[in-house]
Amino acid sequence: MKDQNRTLIDSFNNAIEGIIYVLRTQRNMQWHFLIAFIVLLSSVFLGVRKEQFIALLFAITFVLVAELVNTAIEATIDVVSTTYDPLAKIAKDVAAAAVLLASINAVVIGILVFHDKLNKWTTALVFQLRSMDLYITVASLFIVLIFVVAIKTFRGQHTFLSGGWVSGHSALAFALLTAIVFISKSGLIFILGLIMALLVVQSRIETKIHTAAEVAAGALLGFLVTLIIFQIFYGRAIGV
Repeated sequence: MKDQNRTLIDSFNNAIEGIIYVLRTQRNMQWHFLIAFIVLLSSVFLGVRKEQFIALLFAITFVLVAELVNTAIEATIDVVSTTYDPLAKIAKDVAAAAVLLASINAVVIGILVFHDKLNKWTTALVFQLRSMDLYITVASLFIVLIFVVAIKTFRGQHTFLSGGWVSGHSALAFALLTAIVFISKSGLIFILGLIMALLVVQSRIETKIHTAAEVAAGALLGFLVTLIIFQIFYGRAIGV
């Protein structure tokens, strides 16, 4: 009887409360809303056609609705199921799969809509970045970091920032030092960089977070990876 007497305004208020709840409690929905805002704002500035804008709206709405349904299903299952149930897991997995498919669909539509608009900009940006020392340095640091994580994962370590093979701090410190060698023409800057790298190494050993071997391995990894990357790309960047 209560549901029958509920006014239209109450229905809207309840729906808005549901959206607010999901926004407050679900990190994925927060990301969806942020991305949706950026995409819609970009579509206005880039001047997409009306039919493209409609496609973006449908894709965004599809993702948001899928996330809302997924949250509702999870909440319902948590209420009715107090113990582990394989069927409950299947229901949650299927609901999550719906969100994933909706997200993939939105990404594909976004690529198709923005490709022509951004193709010239991205091509020019990549060309400029490839000619910059900063690009090569940042790329080297990220690649070194990926190597560190891969090695720690391969060795079955679960503490990526506190000990184990290899020392990530030492790897990044010597990767940056190697980049300084290529970029800087000043001996003083190199010496300061070397001192900073050695201080990082010394701190990891003194605090007993890493052994000398782990630190040495990290330093060697950072040096070799950055050396190889600069040898390959630096000559191209400066036109040699």
